[in-house]
Amino acid sequence: MLTPTTHAWSDDEALGGYLGRRGISRRDFIEFCGQMAAVLGLSSLAVPRIAEAMESLKRPSVIWLQLQECTGCVESVIRTSDPTIGDLVLDTISLDFIDTLMAAAGHNAEQALDNARKQNAGKYVLIVTGSVPTNENGIYTTIAGKTARSLLEETAKDAAAVIAVGACAHWGSVQAAKPNPTGAVGVSEIVRDKPVLNIAGCPPIADVITATVVHFLTFGRLPETDADGRPLFAYGNRIHDQCPRRAHYDAGQFVRTFDDAGAREGYCLYEVGCKGPATFSPCPIFMWNSHTDFPIGAGHPCIGCTERHFWDTMTPFYQRLPDVAGVGVERTADILGAALAVGAAAGVAAHAAATGIYQIRSRRAGSGAEQPPAGTGLEE
Repeated sequence: MLTPTTHAWSDDEALGGYLGRRGISRRDFIEFCGQMAAVLGLSSLAVPRIAEAMESLKRPSVIWLQLQECTGCVESVIRTSDPTIGDLVLDTISLDFIDTLMAAAGHNAEQALDNARKQNAGKYVLIVTGSVPTNENGIYTTIAGKTARSLLEETAKDAAAVIAVGACAHWGSVQAAKPNPTGAVGVSEIVRDKPVLNIAGCPPIADVITATVVHFLTFGRLPETDADGRPLFAYGNRIHDQCPRRAHYDAGQFVRTFDDAGAREGYCLYEVGCKGPATFSPCPIFMWNSHTDFPIGAGHPCIGCTERHFWDTMTPFYQRLPDVAGVGVERTADILGAALAVGAAAGVAAHAAATGIYQIRSRRAGSGAEQPPAGTGLEE
């Protein structure tokens, strides 16, 4: 995705002409625009607008800062389906600075960042991964002699849009877990003079990043977000409501221990710690590894990584859902399971009683025996 290309995209060339030189057919391009419309929750009527905007697009500048993090978010992005038109669009974006993947280092890398900021002031998209340490004047992460906080503030000042990618940039993630020794916070705690869109997850799904960038390039604004700054097209529904194991939850069929009979039958993972009922994420829809699977599909419970402070609120990960305000799923599951058990027992008892009554009636009808007294429920 980020490898050198022999088809250089010049600054004054529109994307439509560039894709034509790359051998990308009109059909493939429109198909990609249709996929992006679907991901963004737009109707097919939006496809021509997306196509028109993308075709006329001049090479956009993207600056990617990596702060206090593990680089897992970058690993996720570079492992999108290979090859796809999505990869091509990301390839054709002018990724002017990303210190993990770029060939330049040291002073050359610093110069590339400085040039990108000055030459594209007010137009570049700033993507940030990693949390921002604030304790002790932010000394826990320094890049080229600057603290993560000062570098972020300096770069965000002239950005057209700021996208915080991953749980660390969203709210601080594992570094912000108690007792949070570095004072780690998310990007939105530092950048307050413009909207910050949070693409949540540890790591997030790469297709959500692609769709968000396409939305911005098409409409000139970031997509609509929820109360936590996450794009609604991706984080508008709970995993629980889209889970392929939901029917087992509703039926009270749970995995009790890993690799038990229930696990082999694909039962609900709630009893072994699944946080899907409290987690908003498109994992069951977008999935991972070229849409192959996602944790629950592979038999592992969701740990709630798209939710703020999940390291504190969702642990222990392999125990039943902690007391998460506003969900109440633990009580629901208990009542559901008990009701199903009582209902099953009552059904068995009713069936047994009905069968017994029928047999008694049959025997008496055949033998001419005296009928039982009225009021017993067994008389003819």
